[in-house]
Amino acid sequence: MKRTGATILIVAALAGLVVGFLVDAMLTAAARPTFVPAASLPTILVLLAAVVVGVAVPIFRASRGRSARRIDPFRALRVAMLAKASSLVGAAATGFALGLLAFVLTRPFTPSLGSLGSVIATAVCGAVLVVAGLVAEQLCTIRKDDDDEHPGSSGAHPDAGPPIR
Repeated sequence: MKRTGATILIVAALAGLVVGFLVDAMLTAAARPTFVPAASLPTILVLLAAVVVGVAVPIFRASRGRSARRIDPFRALRVAMLAKASSLVGAAATGFALGLLAFVLTRPFTPSLGSLGSVIATAVCGAVLVVAGLVAEQLCTIRKDDDDEHPGSSGAHPDAGPPIR
């Protein structure tokens, strides 16, 4: 599995930003109130961040020999994929909230503090989820053994001599 790169996170955030801006623009064009995230959304994002890191810590401990339990590779992979998905969702949520914020701040009126606070909290908590996902992904990384094959090699150790026949 490849690690989550900055490029995909930036793309997710930019896509969220465009969608957030367009949602508010379409709502305003239809003479409807702008979209305001629920007050519980930032709390849910932070709780998800805590859960993601919480399920990655036992894998980290087991992979570093700090736990007597054996590492289940399928569980480690599932947690790593959850961490990757969480960082992508966090980036998209941050971008979406920033798109909502950009639309509201470009209007000639002053928005209410309550709706602005919810949007800012969503952006911040989405960023927290991105960081938590990246940390959990790092915690699920298992160190390479010396006897692991190197990419592009024939399976022999690079310092080893010619194969014995």
